[in-house]
Amino acid sequence: MPFILGTAGHIDHGKTALVKALTGINCDRLEEEKKRGITIELGFAWMDLPDDQRLGIVDVPGHERFVKNMVAGAAGMDLVMLVVAADEGVMPQTREHLDICSLLGIHDGFVVLTKCDLVEKDWLSMVQEDVASFLKGTFLEGAPILPVSSLTGEGLDRVRSHIAAKAHALRQKARSDIFRLPVDRVFSLRGFGTIVTGTIISGRVRKDSDALLMPRGLATHIRTLQRHEMPTEEAHAGERCAANLQGLEVGDIRRGDVLCLPGTLFPSQRWIVNLHCLADSPMILRNRTELHFHHGTLETQARILFFDRQQLKPGETALCEIRFDEALPAVFNDHCVLRSASPLRAVAGAVVLSPLPPSMSSKDGKRDRNLSLLQDLARIASASGEDNDVLLCDKVLALRESDLASFAVLRVATGLGQKRLEKALQVLASSHRAICCDRENRAYIGADAFAALADQAFARAHELHEKSPLMEGFARSALAAGWTRALAPKLVTRVVDSLVAEGKLIASGDILKLPGRGMELDERQTRLGASMLAIYEKAHLTPPNLKDVQESLRSSEKETISICKVLVSRGELVKLREGLYYSRQAFEEVLTKVSAWFEGHDDLTLADMKTLFGLSRKYLISLLEYLDQEKITVRIGDKRQFRSH
Repeated sequence: MPFILGTAGHIDHGKTALVKALTGINCDRLEEEKKRGITIELGFAWMDLPDDQRLGIVDVPGHERFVKNMVAGAAGMDLVMLVVAADEGVMPQTREHLDICSLLGIHDGFVVLTKCDLVEKDWLSMVQEDVASFLKGTFLEGAPILPVSSLTGEGLDRVRSHIAAKAHALRQKARSDIFRLPVDRVFSLRGFGTIVTGTIISGRVRKDSDALLMPRGLATHIRTLQRHEMPTEEAHAGERCAANLQGLEVGDIRRGDVLCLPGTLFPSQRWIVNLHCLADSPMILRNRTELHFHHGTLETQARILFFDRQQLKPGETALCEIRFDEALPAVFNDHCVLRSASPLRAVAGAVVLSPLPPSMSSKDGKRDRNLSLLQDLARIASASGEDNDVLLCDKVLALRESDLASFAVLRVATGLGQKRLEKALQVLASSHRAICCDRENRAYIGADAFAALADQAFARAHELHEKSPLMEGFARSALAAGWTRALAPKLVTRVVDSLVAEGKLIASGDILKLPGRGMELDERQTRLGASMLAIYEKAHLTPPNLKDVQESLRSSEKETISICKVLVSRGELVKLREGLYYSRQAFEEVLTKVSAWFEGHDDLTLADMKTLFGLSRKYLISLLEYLDQEKITVRIGDKRQFRSH
């Protein structure tokens, strides 16, 4: 299993010298670093373990001015090697580095006492006791404390053996399988072009893959890959990786960008997090405070906004919203670090609960509900194991309400690998707690949200009938317009189809109506309908056009047309074409005579119709076309034949 070992510790405590002694690799690559004898940028090395496994090592700077670089390096660590110089003991950056590791969710490691050749045994024993005392209450409490001398080699074999044992026993982190490589270096090589490096924090990638650089969505192509300076076809989570990018210049890329695959990350200017203020924080975190924010290799400014308080005291934890100047990508359960500007030090850590959060406005009355769901997510984030997968998906869907969540979005919102997410969704769907509304994108909605939308659609149908009782029904689009916000078209279709399947709506093409509703006349309209019917019955085979009827009734065009539709739906009028109607009695007479004609003839022509009825072409052509339309006759050239049924 690939994993990353990282150093942590105060400046000049021998981190880089220790890595060189263990691996033979000098992590100080910059001239300034070599001149000053301190690490400024991140350094990288590797060591081969007995089981043919290659361990990646990140060497971080210890100077307080470069803690931001340390945070960038710590983001991909699986295991920390806390370095304390025997001649100095625990120092300020020792404490801060350990705090940062804890805030980033690193839970395993050990301690190395360097420079033991410079102190007496009594002093060394005292420093060991002091370090052990310092570690009480931290994730390194009880961890081995290994004395070494990078100069003489004393204790190095023990450190190597311990690292090998740790590597063998280290459990695989439960992490998303979305490929993410936070960029910590970008440079150009002649003959290759632009190169980025970083630690893959989740997922895997193959060479010759299309990729994006987030948050700006810059499209690129991965020409080649290296891990530990060796070409590779594929790189995985927990490995140091260099990617040769096509189509981008060095100036296009900045540290903190995230290399990912297309369609896998979705930046947002708002995240909702569980924020923990360190117990020894030098400041109280007040509402709307702006802090240095670290996520992966990114450092930016961010503002914190609390939901239920005005401040967060040292040692306290609370939900809050974090806002950025630009949209940034994250995944559920990502860990972040916040640092104050003065003094410049770590003050809090955050765990991402909702990287694509809902509205938290108190105006819509949903804040309390959403806060309760977010508290549930916080508890799930602190737990582990597949037992929580179904519950996690359920809470995420509930939080999204009517926002249809594609499989890609759910990968981000839950942090689950594909197989675990598929399994959880299957359980929810089979128990009718989630509904798939878009099979192509595997997009889901929670059952409660779906039921609420169906209820709203049903109520909207009643409103539309009440508003226009003379209408035959209403269009699907009219029903969709009843929601306060636009919904995904496939979700609307699924909601309508469910109401039709339950018999709550009747569908005729794109027209919908409630059972027993549609085309209802009030008392006045009933009188007008009777008058209209009388006009057509009196006119018999030579009815007036609808415009003349409208003028006779002194009604509006809209009302006249609506009443006609009702009479047609009842079978009292027959609509031959737009504006031309026959009474049912008159049409039945036409039908009887045409049927009788075909008892003695094979064909019917326009001249035959004139002989039968003595009508003008205006009526005869309309009658013949309607008979064709109703499949009573079939036209062959200029003749009609009786259609057998």
